[in-house]
Amino acid sequence: MSRLISDKYRQVQQEYLERFERLRANEEELNRIFIDIYGLRGELTPEVAEKDVTVYRIIDAPDPEQRKMAYVLSRRDEIVSLISYMVGCMLGRYSPYVEGLLFAGGRWDAGEITGRIAAGARECDFYDEAVGLFLPDGDGIVPITDDEYFPDDIVARTVEFVRKVYGPETLEENLKFIADSLGNKGDSSREVIRNYYLTDFYKDHLKTYQKRPIYWQFDSGRQNGFKCLMYLHRYDRDTVGRVRTDYVHEIQERLRTQLEDAQKSAEGDQGRARMNAARRAQKLEKQLIEVNKYEEVVHHFADMRLPLDLDDGVKVNYAKLSEMLTKIK
Repeated sequence: MSRLISDKYRQVQQEYLERFERLRANEEELNRIFIDIYGLRGELTPEVAEKDVTVYRIIDAPDPEQRKMAYVLSRRDEIVSLISYMVGCMLGRYSPYVEGLLFAGGRWDAGEITGRIAAGARECDFYDEAVGLFLPDGDGIVPITDDEYFPDDIVARTVEFVRKVYGPETLEENLKFIADSLGNKGDSSREVIRNYYLTDFYKDHLKTYQKRPIYWQFDSGRQNGFKCLMYLHRYDRDTVGRVRTDYVHEIQERLRTQLEDAQKSAEGDQGRARMNAARRAQKLEKQLIEVNKYEEVVHHFADMRLPLDLDDGVKVNYAKLSEMLTKIK
């Protein structure tokens, strides 16, 4: 069994194509039957245009005309869908070892959840006990920053998912396929994936869920000083407090330390190294200012300990915390 994401992608692409061709052939055969019944030969043709076949195809890089078709997906679309699933596994909505939803509300019991995952893993042919289980994040909060400041950093967790689900021997090849499919900037696969999370993931998530997101993004602002994802169904009245004390305070300290180091380098280094250090110091200073302001907002909401009623719907609940979250236009 192949452990390459590229092979899985090609397999799905072929299945979609076969379904498309089968439906198209069936529709054309029906057209021929009705043309014969009603004596319409010479007036109508049985052929069905690609755009009129109402089943999806996956085209690696659709051209502008194909993009206008309602049932065309790209390679990037499929990888974005995979990443969305990975994030769901990080936050506890899904598990690669459990069919369907893992958790969609109620009381989060970490022991019970781990037990279900372990039981499911024993039935999976891809599970390798030596590599270990991929488990949901303990507090249901996954940070997104422009460097790996936290143990549960979202890129580190993405790499962990790919390693444990697809195997360590294909890790780098799989990360490269993901990065190449996304097309974001970066000098390495991990950097490309990080830039995707920083700039595009939440836009894609909002599009998928039609601006009713199930993962909510805490967001300090345009400087990308701090972001993190939270799964709506794991929210409780202390979630914002945990974001503040375990993440915002930590990133403030990390940024201060990084800024001091960059400023020393800008003063002591020479030539290009000095210029790079000065630019980095300027960036870090802006991020720290942004995060310091953001901490005041988060502090206010942490003290309020607001409850959410899921029966009110995403739109109403999102508005309650919107000052801390990525704005939905």
